[in-house]
Amino acid sequence: MWWYLSNGLRPGYIKATSLKNLLLEAMGVSLSKAAQWTTLSPDTRKLKLTPTNQALLKEITWSDCLSRNGRFFTQLSRLIHDAEDKKLEEIQTCLEENRDFLVKILGSRFASQLIGDDSDAESLKEDETSDVKARLVVLLQNTDEQILRNLLRDVSDAQYDPDFMKVEMDFLQFCSEGDDRLLKSVRYTSDFEYWNGCRAPPWRQAQGEICYVVIEPVDTERLSVTCCTAGVFLNGGGNPEEDGGCIQTSEIYPDLVTLMKRRSSYFALNVVREEPYPSSEERTQESVSKFHGSRTLEPRWRDLLLLTGDGEEEEKKPRRSSAAEKKRLESGTRSKMKPELLVSSSPARLTSLTKKTSSKATVAEFSSETSSENEEEEEQPERRLKSDYMSSEFLQIKKLVKYLKKGDQKVTLLILCCMLDLDLTQESCNLAIQEEGGLKVLLNLLETNDNKCKMGALKILIRMSQCIPIQRSIEDMLGVQSLVNNLDSEVTKVKALAAETIAKVGNFPRARRTVRQSGGIEKLIKLLDCFLKSQKKSDNSEDMEAARCGASALWSCSRSTKNKKAICKAGGIPLLGCLLASSLESMLIPVVGTLQECASEESSRITIQSKDIIKNLVKNLRSDSTDLQIQCSMGLFKCAEDKETRELVRKYKGLKPLVELLNNTNNKELLAAATGAIWKCSISKENVVIFQHDKVLESLSGLLTDQPEKVLINVAGALTEFLQIPANNAAIRKCDGIRPMIHLLLRTNQALLVNVTKAVGACATDNENMKIIDELDGISLLWGLLQNPNPDVQSSAAWAICSCIDNSKDAMTTVLSFQGTGVILNLLTSTNKEVLASICAVIAKLAKCKNILPTLTDYGIVSLLTKLTNTKDDKLRHHLSDAICHCCQYANNAASFGEAGAVEPLVKFMKSEDVLVRQSATMALFQLSWDPNNNLTMLSKGAVKRLIPMIGSPLEEVQEAAACCVRNIRMTAMECRTAS
Repeated sequence: MWWYLSNGLRPGYIKATSLKNLLLEAMGVSLSKAAQWTTLSPDTRKLKLTPTNQALLKEITWSDCLSRNGRFFTQLSRLIHDAEDKKLEEIQTCLEENRDFLVKILGSRFASQLIGDDSDAESLKEDETSDVKARLVVLLQNTDEQILRNLLRDVSDAQYDPDFMKVEMDFLQFCSEGDDRLLKSVRYTSDFEYWNGCRAPPWRQAQGEICYVVIEPVDTERLSVTCCTAGVFLNGGGNPEEDGGCIQTSEIYPDLVTLMKRRSSYFALNVVREEPYPSSEERTQESVSKFHGSRTLEPRWRDLLLLTGDGEEEEKKPRRSSAAEKKRLESGTRSKMKPELLVSSSPARLTSLTKKTSSKATVAEFSSETSSENEEEEEQPERRLKSDYMSSEFLQIKKLVKYLKKGDQKVTLLILCCMLDLDLTQESCNLAIQEEGGLKVLLNLLETNDNKCKMGALKILIRMSQCIPIQRSIEDMLGVQSLVNNLDSEVTKVKALAAETIAKVGNFPRARRTVRQSGGIEKLIKLLDCFLKSQKKSDNSEDMEAARCGASALWSCSRSTKNKKAICKAGGIPLLGCLLASSLESMLIPVVGTLQECASEESSRITIQSKDIIKNLVKNLRSDSTDLQIQCSMGLFKCAEDKETRELVRKYKGLKPLVELLNNTNNKELLAAATGAIWKCSISKENVVIFQHDKVLESLSGLLTDQPEKVLINVAGALTEFLQIPANNAAIRKCDGIRPMIHLLLRTNQALLVNVTKAVGACATDNENMKIIDELDGISLLWGLLQNPNPDVQSSAAWAICSCIDNSKDAMTTVLSFQGTGVILNLLTSTNKEVLASICAVIAKLAKCKNILPTLTDYGIVSLLTKLTNTKDDKLRHHLSDAICHCCQYANNAASFGEAGAVEPLVKFMKSEDVLVRQSATMALFQLSWDPNNNLTMLSKGAVKRLIPMIGSPLEEVQEAAACCVRNIRMTAMECRTAS
């Protein structure tokens, strides 16, 4: 029978008694493209033993539609029936022996029409003979489609189905939008979607393939991806309609996002999955009807956290309206498996988190978590909420919002009262109100003339606005302007509630800017003034509450630099100072909080000093309220930058309460504020003397271990000031404070490193302390910090090295042992003046060593120092002159400096008003005067006139240097005159 099938028919001939007709009638596209064949010899023409082929063979049986179309099909049906349990083997063998059976029976023209996508039976009816074939083509196509549908219905063990694929594509397409897109483009290769949600051709679906995607990353070449039930993989980019068109060229990844993270470093750096995808088992359990029913899932990027830059950039970007958001949420089936992703708009914003600041500003930032010195602070990432749409609370809120929208005045008041009974501290309730449009209705009520409705709406908004997404939504819906407008209300309670709402919403950066731009700062200050004017009234409780709410709103808004200036300009500081006389704790905390935020501005500090505010801050340090003590300490920390404030704190006996606060070691926030205030107050030596009576240095030394960095920063800063008094060097050695200090040099916090290096440098001025530093390898650690990228750390480490070199006999040996002169010379190209001055000071110390100076000369120290002589910075001029002076004492360096052009700038240094610059320049000119050519240059540039006054210097070495230099210039001039 098989020989007859393979050899007995000519092409195009149809014979009903042939088993080949069975295969033809049952097999169309399903056999030619869905079946999976082996490709390696000797089994080239064999069917693979796969589940797909097994399911396909089971479907190739005589269907009712074929057997009812004539006796020939009936006979073939009986032929298969007679094979009994071996019929699958019979069919498989026939398929393997007649892989191109369509061409053999129908001819190439009919076969190509049947296999093609554009088959049309009418176009084949050209003659009477073709009519039979055409009708058979139609019959086979219908049967073929039914076989594929049955086959696809059976292949349901998918690990990655169309539902998850669509969610992935929604997210990737979202990532390809906007100016800060992570991908250039994402698209399907086919826009047609089949009944089961797949886009791959049916014969490809039978092999487990779902769709084909083309993704163009930002940093790599275009990727052609196949999504299948086992996962996703890269293909050759061919045509899926052709055999071998989409060949797997990579490993299989669990999902598209994982593939992109592996293939695109730019994408991987800026997208971080917070919640992993469910496993294939979980997907199978939760996806009961994968290939049937609704295929629409809520886009997974519904739960994105968007990292934006500053507030202004975020404000310019278009936002979805709440109605559009609601419509999008309500459409389709909501999936419970929604990983939350975090997307950064660009890599630059990741690196921008580390900012270069001055040491003072950096320490202030670490000491005050609530304060930000940047104009418009970076917004916190938006965190979307999830609500349970079937919960009783959600249904109740839905009804309440419905009546709130349609009810009259009385109904509105009743609904507002009912909403106040809800637990609005739960984020899910807030989300439900927002999604049903309730937030917009509440904001609209603020524009009405009914004060009761306003107060009800404001009370609800106060509780809702504790949620960060609600703060963002209120700003987006222009609700902040409505709140500011209500500060002009004639009803005091409405003004108070509006101010309290602003205090909550003001935690959002753009909202603070809107308050300022809408004139809200002046209106909030007016609330304070109204209370102060009404103090003589017997009943001023409402005015007091309005003032308290106004102070809270100002505190919230004062976290912006421009708002601080606006508060000071509007006269808010004196009014806040008057409120400090209040005994009400709830009033004092926001008042002091606003003052300490504004104290970072110099203009505000001047006002604070002149209005006896320091006296009240010191007074409230003894309060029973920890929060009030923290705010007062922070206020003193910022104000004590000025000498006048430090004197006032000492005058009002505020140093003792600060020392007492050091006992609160369990409250780290209070401890950080107290140590910060002690640090700034100890800048004045008179205060250090008082502190020492209370053993503060010993207490601070005990805080060098097991404390948060914000405490360590302040402690190290305070110890630096204490060690400026020589007697305290022995004290810190006795309490074993040097060892933990050296260990802190291994930390990475930049502000901490700045203060610790200064403290180590102060310790190094004592010879006994220097021995301990040597034992702990402190010089090597300091030298290593010269390679730190922070200029403040570099300069403070260099100054500490100078102290170590001066007081250690083995310092030069240590430097020679690790050959670190190259690091020093590299820093001479820095643009930071403090770094340059400190490095010049180090070079001046190292140049005294006869073994190091030749090395410096070989590295080109002459040209590097000469390039710096055009500076106008007196501190740099001072140490640069010292470095040149000591470098001249080797070989022909004096002549080399003259040839490089260093003499003339040094003569100009003599015109400086800084006596230290004139003294160091005199010493440098003296060393240069040993070269005759340099003397002629000095003479022509008027150096003698500048040197003569230096002969009367109080320092003998300067006197001698000036006199000798004048002598050398005169001798050279006389020699030239004699020679001529």
